[in-house]
Amino acid sequence: MTLLDVRSISKAYKADQKAVDDVSLAIDQGEIVCLLGPSGCGKTTLLRLIAGLERPDSGEVWFDGQNMVQVPPHLRDFGMMFQDYAMYQLPVAENIGVGSVERVLDRAAIESAASRGGATRLIEGLPDQYDTVLGKWFEDGHQLSGGEWQRIALARAFMRDAQILILDEPTSALDAEAEYDLFARIKQLAEGRMAIFISHRFSTTRRADRILVLENA
Repeated sequence: MTLLDVRSISKAYKADQKAVDDVSLAIDQGEIVCLLGPSGCGKTTLLRLIAGLERPDSGEVWFDGQNMVQVPPHLRDFGMMFQDYAMYQLPVAENIGVGSVERVLDRAAIESAASRGGATRLIEGLPDQYDTVLGKWFEDGHQLSGGEWQRIALARAFMRDAQILILDEPTSALDAEAEYDLFARIKQLAEGRMAIFISHRFSTTRRADRILVLENA
């Protein structure tokens, strides 16, 4: 069953330069797909168009039989993490919980998302665990490393029990062991669902069911 159908989408930020030019692809339920290509070829833009964070200048994105233009953002069945993920100056639980606002106080769901994102061990080592305030704004705030923030952001992406997981360089700040562990989890979580990710690490890309290569527009 084809779950995602991208139909000839294009996007230009400048009149004479298209970031994405007439791209079509179809992804089936249960597939894990990796996007590859040189810097500036439009990989992140393509993901943002698929996720509905931006509208294409032309073409359409269909998901589960619906044109995404007609689906309000809060009803789109996506879990997402991009390179510019947020680092909220909030307790850990809320940092993760905002990935699904309607369950922001659901501790069981938050702990499950942390486990799926590989953040449980990190959180258990914090002074107040899920109640630890993160960041530097407050006197008792606990600052994390880049890789640690990335684990929290991944957990936030897993808060939604989404049909499609979209990840832009999800392991860029993780060590090799953490990367292996994450993609073992994604392989399990994608069963019956689908995942699209961008990565430049061979150890990561080879775990995909398909690799799609983009060229500069």
